[in-house]
Amino acid sequence: MRRRVIIVTDGDDIAKEAVEEAAKNIGGRCISLSAGNPTVLSGERIAELIKIAEYDPVIVMVDDRGDIGMGDGEKAMYKIMQDKDIELLGIIAVASNTARANGVIVDCSIDKFGNVISKAVDKYGNKKNNRLLKGDTVNILSNADIKYIVGIGDPGKMDGRDNITIGAPIITKAMEEILKNYNKELTSFV
Repeated sequence: MRRRVIIVTDGDDIAKEAVEEAAKNIGGRCISLSAGNPTVLSGERIAELIKIAEYDPVIVMVDDRGDIGMGDGEKAMYKIMQDKDIELLGIIAVASNTARANGVIVDCSIDKFGNVISKAVDKYGNKKNNRLLKGDTVNILSNADIKYIVGIGDPGKMDGRDNITIGAPIITKAMEEILKNYNKELTSFV
């Protein structure tokens, strides 16, 4: 059986805590070793850890640490996406202040107030005027076949509105939105 996975394109210490909290909130399993700024583990190693995780969905983090080229996070994400034993449910694309990045068109975003919106957001979770989310670890997503891309600002931050002391509600909602889309797809096949 293929492992169901959500990838978050951030891996610094604050994001790691928020992702761990959100994974608990949705009953999933966070691979904490996948965190890092930039990503330390290879995509192959992260895929191995996904396959031995106890629960689905499995949440992993990838991070380029500002590298607008094909950085360590994107290399790892590419390998994870190619693994035939992994079913990628969606990507939580994290906005950053990387102006030179190409960015990616999101299906929706969760703004810092917890609203599901049809536009992209900036690093602070503020709504933008278009669907193009700029981030350092999202450039390869433009050419990939991804089921669902949800944009958010900086996990664990966003003016304190995603703080783990209040349950990391924004990144939790992003994960829930990916699961909701996945379940909607399943029922449409029935």
